[in-house]
Amino acid sequence: MDFQMSNYRTDIKTIRNLSIISKELIHKGWSSDKKFCIRTEDGSKYLLRISSNEKSTARKEQFHIQQQLADLGVNMCNPIDFGVCDEAVYMIQSWVNGEDAEEVIPQLKLEEQYLLGVEAGAMLKLIHSIPAPKNLPSWDQRYSAKLDLKMEHYEKCPIKFSDDKNIKHFIEANRHLIYKRPQTFQHGDFHIGNMMIEENHIVIIDFDRSDYGDPWEEFSNIVWSVQASPKFASGIIDGYFNGPVPLQFWKLLALYSCVRLISALPWAIPFGETEINTMLKQAEDVLNWYGNLQNVIPNWYQK
Repeated sequence: MDFQMSNYRTDIKTIRNLSIISKELIHKGWSSDKKFCIRTEDGSKYLLRISSNEKSTARKEQFHIQQQLADLGVNMCNPIDFGVCDEAVYMIQSWVNGEDAEEVIPQLKLEEQYLLGVEAGAMLKLIHSIPAPKNLPSWDQRYSAKLDLKMEHYEKCPIKFSDDKNIKHFIEANRHLIYKRPQTFQHGDFHIGNMMIEENHIVIIDFDRSDYGDPWEEFSNIVWSVQASPKFASGIIDGYFNGPVPLQFWKLLALYSCVRLISALPWAIPFGETEINTMLKQAEDVLNWYGNLQNVIPNWYQK
């Protein structure tokens, strides 16, 4: 549902009995939700997210999980209230008075970049401490179905990667690694673009794509962090494991990174040439990082 401003001009004034004096539409991000910065009479600022009513169950579960994460100590947009307004559902979260991590971190000293990455990795570990529902089908069952569909979409894609035979061969040769993998809660889009810096600390934002699955599959989006700061990305991994990084992790990361490439190109086509070129460039980067998929550990990793 594509919300119009008129859908909630009235209700927005009475949400949670807050005396809202102003609201500003936020245009940034890929989410279909409408997002606002709202101000109240006491000078406080909040983030208001409004979703279509068909997302009500998912958004309510997301709100409760965010409450658990806040209790665990994850530095994030804290959940404040959830409810119904008109033909939609809303979520109110604390406002982050910070700057985009993607803009700030590359300007810092390398040691500072790394330490912020360690902080982000430790928070990701907390995020993954929430278990998946017990009745969830196995990861190999769920992911195999997703992988087959992604490959099907790629084969129908009018644009192909120049070295896609190598990528597809690597996927098929390593897809057995997904068997018997554990499942936990996932942020769903964990990378530097969904983080902010507030008072010199990382704040995790935008749980819009949260899901359940193999916690290590969450790292497939680390490509965005690597492109901004290899040192920061390295810190994420070290902060997550807080010790030696298992070889099995590196093997799975390579697999998930290749699968991500296969799915990213069909996704990019409807958005035009800019996004297509971004994904083609990422494929070049990934192949370079892994020595044309001959190496398990990517060359950007800096301990």
